[in-house]
Order: sequence, then structure tokens, then C-alpha cells
Amino acid sequence: MNIKHIRNATLVVEYANKKFLIDPMLAEKGTYPPFPNSPRQDEKNPLVSLPTSVDDIINGIDAVILTHLHLDHFDEAAKEVLPKDIKVFVQNEEDEEEVKNAGFQNIEVLTEDTIFEGIGLVKTKGEHGRGEILKLAGLVCGVVFKHSSEKTLYVAGDTVWYDGVQEEISKHNPEIIVVNGGNNQFFEGGSLVMGKADIYEVYKAASNAQIVVVHMEAVNHWGLSREDLHTFIQDKDMSSRIEVPEDGEEYIF
Repeated sequence: MNIKHIRNATLVVEYANKKFLIDPMLAEKGTYPPFPNSPRQDEKNPLVSLPTSVDDIINGIDAVILTHLHLDHFDEAAKEVLPKDIKVFVQNEEDEEEVKNAGFQNIEVLTEDTIFEGIGLVKTKGEHGRGEILKLAGLVCGVVFKHSSEKTLYVAGDTVWYDGVQEEISKHNPEIIVVNGGNNQFFEGGSLVMGKADIYEVYKAASNAQIVVVHMEAVNHWGLSREDLHTFIQDKDMSSRIEVPEDGEEYIF
């Protein structure tokens, strides 16, 4: 497989000869206002430019996977540029309706036994924060990719570490895990995605997996920098199994 980190949570995954676009935020730098009640109110989103052209990102895509529909995972630019007949996978019927209203025609709700072109796509649990903030953050999912010719890939999505992530790792034993690790948060409510301690728990739980940390430094409410995460990884002697890609960086597994 080839995993290319685009920006924020946006990935292009080539897996078993199919090309997936995950959580596309494709707008130019500074297109949207900052998320409210959070740091960097003087900076518009996205905070950084795409590392390559939109045409290059969407070229040859076989399917799109939307773990949820927040702006930094499925934005207006993505709605405009993606072909309306492209295959789109969503987490539930509510998201299906919203994506349909955006003009897309070939939408499927992920389940635990979805098959696409011979590739198993397993919807996984996720919690977009802890406690009261979950009511505001809403429902999310991740996805596990399975195929006899590839290693098992777990894209965790916008989730913190909790027993549901532990269950998915124990159940699927993924060899590659992508986590959203920017510790994004508002002024109140705590982490919305993984921070350093969460990533450490994933590292301990998946002792044979390579971990790729994305969703960093791209929207105004980020709370963990790549630099600080690199320092933490070195302090914990985890560098052999954790990658923190720059935008545009890719890996072959």
C-alpha cells in the first residue's frame, strides 16, 4: 500500500490496486473563518496550503471515504471538484442524505462487512472527544482496510483513545494505523482527537504496528505541534514505529 498524507486528515491511500481519497479538505489556504472558541482567532482555515494541486490529488481516485462531515474533513471545495458520480462511503444514513444533497449520486453507508472491488472496508468505532463535548462534536467513524495481498490498515479517524479503539486494535490486529493526533480542542471541553498520551496508548496496544500521525497544524484549534510530538516520541523511544509526515509526504508499506 501507499499512504500519502495531503493535509490535516486528508489522505490518498492506494490499496490493492485501488485509490481512495479520505476526508478531503481541498480549499486554498485561508478560505474559511477560524473555528470559534479556540486559539488562533486571527488565522483563517486551512492554515497551510495544499502540497500539490487539487487535480493531482483527485486524479485516478476510485472511491472517497468520509469518516464524518465536519468542514475540515469534507469542505465546499471538495464538494465542487469531486465528480458527482464517484463512489462515496459515509458512516450513516444522516451523512448519506447530506452528501446526496450536495449532488453526489453513488453513496454507500459503511458497515462491518462492506466490500469494494474485493477490498474489505470495516466501519470502526470512534469518539470525537470525551464527556459533554461529544454532544457538540457528533458521531464519527474510522475504517479498517483488508485484502489478502496487503497488510491490514486501520484509519482511526477523529477519535480520542478509549476502550473502543482498544477493541478495534484487538479485533483486527492492524499492521498499519493512521491516527489523527493534533490534540485539537476548544477553550472548553478537552481534546477532540488524540494527543501525546493517546498516541502512546495506541503504541502500547498495537505492539506490531507502524503508526502514522496526521491531522496536525492545519486548522486553527490544533493543540499539539509536530515538533512537540517528535520530542515526545524520542523521549519514549518510539521512533522506530511512529511516523509524523509533513504535508505531501508518502509511505509504502
